[in-house]
Amino acid sequence: MRFRPCIDLHRGTVKQIVGSTLRDDGEPATNFASDKPPSHFAALFQRDGLTDGHVIMLGPGNEEAAKQTLATFPGGFQIGGGIDPANAGTWLNRGASRVIVTSFLFENGVFSWSNLRQMADAAGADRLVLDMSCSRRDGNYRVMARRWQTETDLDIDEATLTALAPHCAEFLIHAVDVEGKNDGPDLQLIELLGRITARPTTYAGGIRSEEDIADVHRLGRERIDFTVGSALDIFGGTGLCYDEVLKVMDRIHPKNTGP
Repeated sequence: MRFRPCIDLHRGTVKQIVGSTLRDDGEPATNFASDKPPSHFAALFQRDGLTDGHVIMLGPGNEEAAKQTLATFPGGFQIGGGIDPANAGTWLNRGASRVIVTSFLFENGVFSWSNLRQMADAAGADRLVLDMSCSRRDGNYRVMARRWQTETDLDIDEATLTALAPHCAEFLIHAVDVEGKNDGPDLQLIELLGRITARPTTYAGGIRSEEDIADVHRLGRERIDFTVGSALDIFGGTGLCYDEVLKVMDRIHPKNTGP
């Protein structure tokens, strides 16, 4: 289990929003907006050796901020938000370690194997992350696309993740129903992912305390990585201190300090 940092960009600013409120029209519910540039956070994560984090572009107006972030920590971040075969190579050349894709994989909410193959050809399966962020629907976890506004025909289950695994390097899965609400993670989803995931998987949504991190560690069978957003003090939260998260992770995976 690893802590994966995340920088969410909305109109060029580092923000923490309630993900389910992100719409094409109107302002999302915002928990935090930073007065520091994204490069500040990228430098912090680089200092602490936190690789394979995520830069997520939430809508238009984020390209320059994203380029700045990648330039500060080359190879340190995956990038998502509007990724398709036409721009995947550009973002990799700008310093992204991998590209993250969701919406391009669906046509009117229907999963397209052809589109997935196009993405894998453009980026390389070893540099492709599938964002399978999901919401609870009819007892299942249904993948949501188009800024989580479009319900798709794809459920998170063992058959789905096994079929997708050969075409990607990782999965990124936000629990849409709890994202940004500071009400705790979706423990049932974490337990499910711990049982069925066929690739390295990062869970996001609702983590607010050291106890929640311990639940991810236990229920995810030490297989599920995690990210923390609104609860983290560097993003305006009060539930988790960034330095304490690093200490928790060091207890779980002690650094080799030699004989």
